[in-house]
Amino acid sequence: MAYDLAIVLPTFNESANVGPMVDRLAAALAGIHYEVIFVDDDSPDGTADLVRRLACDRDYLRVIHRIGRRGLASACIEGILAASAPFVAVMDADMQHDESILPQMLHRMRQENLDLVVGSRNIAGGSMGEFASWRVKLSQWGKRLSLVGAEHELSDPMSGFFMVRVSAFERFAHRLSGIGFKILLDIVLSAGPGLRIGEVPYRFRLREHGESKLDALVGLEYFELLVDKHLGNLLNVRFVLFGMVGALGVCVHLLILSALLHVAGFHFAAGQAVTTFIVMMLNFILNNSITYRDRRLRGWRFLGGLVTFCLACGLGMVANVAIANEAFHRGLAWWLAALIGLLFTSVWNFAVTSMTTWRQERRSSEQRARRRIAAAAETAASGGSAPAKTA
Repeated sequence: MAYDLAIVLPTFNESANVGPMVDRLAAALAGIHYEVIFVDDDSPDGTADLVRRLACDRDYLRVIHRIGRRGLASACIEGILAASAPFVAVMDADMQHDESILPQMLHRMRQENLDLVVGSRNIAGGSMGEFASWRVKLSQWGKRLSLVGAEHELSDPMSGFFMVRVSAFERFAHRLSGIGFKILLDIVLSAGPGLRIGEVPYRFRLREHGESKLDALVGLEYFELLVDKHLGNLLNVRFVLFGMVGALGVCVHLLILSALLHVAGFHFAAGQAVTTFIVMMLNFILNNSITYRDRRLRGWRFLGGLVTFCLACGLGMVANVAIANEAFHRGLAWWLAALIGLLFTSVWNFAVTSMTTWRQERRSSEQRARRRIAAAAETAASGGSAPAKTA
């Protein structure tokens, strides 16, 4: 039999939620022929291995185990395109989304010939649940900002719970950014006019097991997505972030140097040297945490990355001075010559550090694999139980 519906569940360290999630879907989707696709980003806690074990006697379960690729949005895209059903629901694996409304969403997709049905917390019958007030306000601000330039009105564009018609999704899949967590917003901004949308209310629930992936940098990824949707055809988004960090570094450099010269009494050469070292450290830390968050360096790799970053930026600084000096002596205004030097340095630093400091290494993937195998062995040794098989 062909599947009527596919459920895509992106995961990272969600082993405690896999079994309960499978059970809840079985109860909610009784009478519907469905498949469940877990898309796991190489979780060290053995999430993918647990799904494989459960799939041994459940032919509707499968896992896409991603190595060297990270991110909720890109995981959802891969899962949707891997589905064999005509309709795909995307939801979190932490059971915060209400699986009981899936039949209602599917019914509306079919009866109203819709392309997209969104689980909304912001229409009658929906609720943010027991969210903290700051989370509610953050979601509201995100909603206002996300609808700028959008061709479709949604009450909850920040929702991560929706159902999409695969034939419609395939029409705009190549325009998706796949950045960050807000895959629904990516879809709405990429689809263009003509997308037929409906909404179904649901109440957001608290996480029962595991740790939330939400942190301050999720907001940055949201900003990154908006930049990509509006400027992605002109600029590389990672380069934009790299440039923003660099611009902040210039401001900090001037402030520190001014303090060293006028307060601490440093000579200019000494003050410039100290300030340059401090700002270079700051730029490396910020780029490691923000621009290259998906390739973040830790431990000894952090120290090695700092060395290569300083070497690359040091060479860039020498080239900056040489190019700016040559431009100035050819008759350009001092400020224009300086900007030309800075532009070259920015491009140089970005290109070189991308290929050296934050190059993707197999070693980190191998370390995650060892942790994953160890977690799977520990689970097997403890006799971890699987959920009951679906009828």
